Amino acid sequence: MADATELLDSGERLDEEALRALQLERLRASLRHAYEHVPFYRESFDRAGTHPDDCRSLADLARFPFTVKADLRAHYPYGMFAVPQDRIRRLHASSGTTGRPTVVGYTDNDLSLWSDMVARSLRAAGARPGDKVHVAYGYGLFTGGLGAHYGAERLGCTVIPASGGMTARQVQLIRDLEPRIIMVTPSYMLTILDEFERQGVDPRSTSLRVGVFGAEPWTERMRREIEERFAIDAVDIYGLSEVIGPGVAQECVETKDGLHIWEDHFYPEVVDPITGEVLPDGEEGELVFTSLTKEAMPIVRYRTRDLTRLLPGTARVFRRMEKVTGRSDDLLIVRGVNLFPTQIEEIVLRTPGVAPHFQLRLTREGRLDALTVRAEARQDADPGTREAAARSIAAAVKDGVGVTVTVEIVEPESLERSVGKLRRVVDLREKEGRPGRGPSA
Repeated sequence: MADATELLDSGERLDEEALRALQLERLRASLRHAYEHVPFYRESFDRAGTHPDDCRSLADLARFPFTVKADLRAHYPYGMFAVPQDRIRRLHASSGTTGRPTVVGYTDNDLSLWSDMVARSLRAAGARPGDKVHVAYGYGLFTGGLGAHYGAERLGCTVIPASGGMTARQVQLIRDLEPRIIMVTPSYMLTILDEFERQGVDPRSTSLRVGVFGAEPWTERMRREIEERFAIDAVDIYGLSEVIGPGVAQECVETKDGLHIWEDHFYPEVVDPITGEVLPDGEEGELVFTSLTKEAMPIVRYRTRDLTRLLPGTARVFRRMEKVTGRSDDLLIVRGVNLFPTQIEEIVLRTPGVAPHFQLRLTREGRLDALTVRAEARQDADPGTREAAARSIAAAVKDGVGVTVTVEIVEPESLERSVGKLRRVVDLREKEGRPGRGPSA
């Protein structure tokens, strides 16, 4: 097998000076493209008193206004497109569970770029031409399945398009077809692991060697559990449909120290979630992306709501983003205490008798907030073990987070899932006219 450095493409071989020059050239062109062809951006730039010609350095990008998800929904379905309809080759969309879906489009060149970026990501994850890749992301309007599929084919891999669901069949396909790579949400990977054990099959005996996990935040503790129970390398892939889909950034298997952002195509910033001020590398804030080479739907300073920090490159020249473990709009304020779902995940993962699947339910009791943690029991947990787990989780949340919670241990595989992901938060306070989220500037 060739050394990994021999497989780098031309973009990955840029030195920092050449990369910054390329970024500025592409940034200026992308700003002009958006301004000239998307009425929303022309109006937005004009209101802010900025023009693409004002961008003379990468730092000048901070002068331009942000784009937020509400802007995309307000221009549903095609108002953010920068090319005629006859140049669009594919449409994807978000689920639209909290409002109108956000629709994104791709030209031929966009689809080719996307495949290249996922192929680059898979190579960084340790995949090589000829590997079999089991894709258990959902196929359809969700970008995960098809994005992973075409990227793996671009790398020269054999794709097993399993899609999500039918967990027993997933296990059979893995055992029979012997893939080396699996691409799936981390929470659904744990469901697959449970199914292996339910069938009496040792997960460590499979052909899998690398898991590429994305589409939801996951913690280092979850990585350790997956790696130990499956004897694989677990690495993170990052992306979102508004920017292109999976393949915006990737963790390298040789370092596992954060995700290298493919900065020759996607320019990152980290900003203060409240003020919008650009923060220096190394400080935690909200991740913002500007596309540098997209045709159908250029995006300028898109606020992802994901919380992270930018760090120097290690395995690649590109800067890294720290693993995302929360979103600014995932912040819950319960009786005056700030809480992220990942804090509960850490507690659930270390509690005997429960699976790594949980859900937070927020309600009102009189004038006060009430939080219930619902965690799935493991298949072999008896009633005594379940009761002890409930007491343990409640005590750990009180001691570690500072919130009193009710804990319900529910039956295995009983919590709601969507495209392989668990719905982490059910905020019933919103139905009473009281938003339950923290500040979302």
